[in-house]
Amino acid sequence: MFKSNNCIAIHLEDITAAENFYTNVMKFRLLTKSEEHLEYETGYFLLYVNRDLNTQPPIPSFTVKDIGAARKCLLENGCTILREDKNSLYFRDPFSITYDVIEGK
Repeated sequence: MFKSNNCIAIHLEDITAAENFYTNVMKFRLLTKSEEHLEYETGYFLLYVNRDLNTQPPIPSFTVKDIGAARKCLLENGCTILREDKNSLYFRDPFSITYDVIEGK
């Protein structure tokens, strides 16, 4: 049901410092940029850097065909939905690890 989409998100407070680090130190190729978000090509996966007051460790991302069915399955198996919108959600598994799930093909 869940398939990796080769994306990882991180949430950091200082997006300017993050841009400097990931562009100039790590030498990742910047694909898109806004005041709230950076997207990098890293070679194997896309790295999404999101401005957030709460710094978080990397969040792996998965794609599902039906977000509603995925949500139901996760809740039935001890997961906690942290935030969601129409086509995606963040959840915490029973081991306190956070993941992103996006509805797609």
